[in-house]
Amino acid sequence: MTTGSKCGDGSARDIRAGDIGHGSTGSGRTTRRRPDPRIAQFLAEALDGAGHVLHVGAGAGSPGSAADTVTAVEPSGPPRARRPARLTRAVDAVHAVGAVAENLPFADGEFDGAMALFGVHQWNDPGAGLREIRRVTHGPVVVLTRAPDLVRDFWLYGYAPEVLDIEARRHPPVEELTAALGGTGTIRTVPIPLDCTDGFDEAYYGRPEMLLDPAARQGCSAWSFVDDEVRERFDVTLRRDLASGAWDRRFGHLRTRPAYDGSLVIVRATR
Repeated sequence: MTTGSKCGDGSARDIRAGDIGHGSTGSGRTTRRRPDPRIAQFLAEALDGAGHVLHVGAGAGSPGSAADTVTAVEPSGPPRARRPARLTRAVDAVHAVGAVAENLPFADGEFDGAMALFGVHQWNDPGAGLREIRRVTHGPVVVLTRAPDLVRDFWLYGYAPEVLDIEARRHPPVEELTAALGGTGTIRTVPIPLDCTDGFDEAYYGRPEMLLDPAARQGCSAWSFVDDEVRERFDVTLRRDLASGAWDRRFGHLRTRPAYDGSLVIVRATR
C-alpha cells in the first residue's frame, strides 16, 4: 500500500505529520471519539494476552485492554488536560507518563506488549517513535491506523475531496510502519460497525446525516485543515443529495450493511 496525492492545492501537500494534535480539534474530539468495544476486541486479540501493555499516545482516553497493567504515555499539555475525569482516574490509577514516542523513558524490553491507536500520523517522526516502542517491548506491538491508499475509496471523497486528500497525505504507508517495527509483521483490516461509537469519518459510512453535524466532523482532525468554503460546499451538496435521494441511489445499500471494510487496519509486529 502506498500513498499518492490528488491534492488540488499546496495546503494539503505542505501538511506535516505533527502539525496537529489531539486537543486542537475542539470538544467534538472527546465527545464523538468514544472507543468502540468491537474494535477494542480486535486490539485485545492482537495483544495476545500481554500482561503489561504500553499505550503510546493515550490522548483523551484509552480503549481499555485485557492487560493486567497499562502504562499510558502522552505528551503533557492539552490532550491530557482534556481527558474526562473518569478516564483520568482509570488511566492514571495504573500509570501515566508524560513523554513522546520518539524518546521513551523505559528500559529495553520492559513491556509485554504495546499499542498506538489512531495517533501515529501525528507524531513528529513516526519511524523513530515505532523503533522506540519496539525497543522497549519484547512482545507484540499493535498499531491501529488507516491505510492511506484506501482513504479516498470512501464516499465522502465525492463531497469533500480536500478532507480525504489531507487524511491520506498525513497517514504513513503501512509498509513504512511494518519496516520501522521490524520482525514479523501482519496487516489486518478492521471491520467498522454500522453503529460505531468511535466517530472518525468512515464510522458514518451508513449514517451520512451524522456528518452534517459540525461536532461529528470535529472527530476527524483533517476537517480543521480546510476552510469554510469547503465545509459549506460539503454541507450544501450532501443535504441536496440526501433530500433528492441521489445519495441513497448510489450508497443506500450501506445503511443496512452491518460492517464496512474501509481504510482502518491493525498493523501487528512481533520480534
